[in-house]
Amino acid sequence: MRGALLHAVGDDRLDIRDDLTLAPVGPADVRVRIRATGVCHSDLSVISGVLPMPLPVVLGHEGAGVVVETGERVTSVSPGDHVVVNWTPACDTCSNCLAGQPFLCMTYMKDTFVNARFRYDGGTPAYGMAGCGTWAEEIVVPWQGAVRIDPELPFEIAALIGCGVTTGVGAALNTARVRPGSTVAVVGCGGVGLSVVQGARVCGATTILAIDPLESKHELALKLGATHAVTPDRLSDAVRTITGGRGFDYGFEAVGGSATIMTAWKATRRGGDVIVVGAGASDDLVPLSAFNLLFEGKNILSSLYGGADVRRDFPFLAELHKAGKLHLEGLISSRISLADLNEAITALKTGEPLRQIILMD
Repeated sequence: MRGALLHAVGDDRLDIRDDLTLAPVGPADVRVRIRATGVCHSDLSVISGVLPMPLPVVLGHEGAGVVVETGERVTSVSPGDHVVVNWTPACDTCSNCLAGQPFLCMTYMKDTFVNARFRYDGGTPAYGMAGCGTWAEEIVVPWQGAVRIDPELPFEIAALIGCGVTTGVGAALNTARVRPGSTVAVVGCGGVGLSVVQGARVCGATTILAIDPLESKHELALKLGATHAVTPDRLSDAVRTITGGRGFDYGFEAVGGSATIMTAWKATRRGGDVIVVGAGASDDLVPLSAFNLLFEGKNILSSLYGGADVRRDFPFLAELHKAGKLHLEGLISSRISLADLNEAITALKTGEPLRQIILMD
């Protein structure tokens, strides 16, 4: 089968090949035929080495498809079911799962670094990004990694729910629990940031400021729910004009960098919440003083995977989309084939595209 392989960190181009094979389906596994998968900044972070993964690796983690085979112990899905891929399967028995934080479960994530699900070139092992590898025509995942979804939902919309939408909307609904009537600032207007904007709107925020250096993204941010949009150099003016200098109740960072975290910090009022959504590098340190951490009274919240329980939230977000509460079609900047993937990655590096969706034949 076809798939896109990264051999070494920093490679300019992925190796798109047609000789990939899959490991056998185990008793608790599900084999999924991928129908649509997103090109996400996290994939780019694996290519650059910001997010470590075992190599060689089939990239891709944001996907949706159809179940083609299940292990003998699987009862949650059946062949023919439409599913969204969950890149953080929950074991339901570890301390994080029992504490109601399945998005922090590492039971299956640890397997990512030891369990090579793919083979190529006659038997050479290859891993799947975050245990997935949705930039291949088929994948094998634990049954918890395939969540059944409404078959009426288009595959490209379902794929977005698999990562970017859940991460962004969930940050507003689950992590911050944005209050009706509150004020929100969102740093970064990519697919995740625009999902935060929509989540804040669904929560009832009355003022939503979208912040992005690319003015080309401001129009869509306003269309999807932002009430104002500025470039970072105009943030101080916006804080003064919109909030009277007080700052916003919530500041979301959806880029993944110390500089943008500080932008969100500066946009947030004393006593407000700063929510870190973007995935940054381990050596990128945030320059906050102990004095400011205490006396500004701001709360720094981590929002991994939108604080979601995907078994609940994937279907819930799909229903919000069907009801017209989330406008997910607007997040798709283009639909491409697997053969176009290297060009899509090059485009992603410019920051212009939102979500490029690979449609599998």
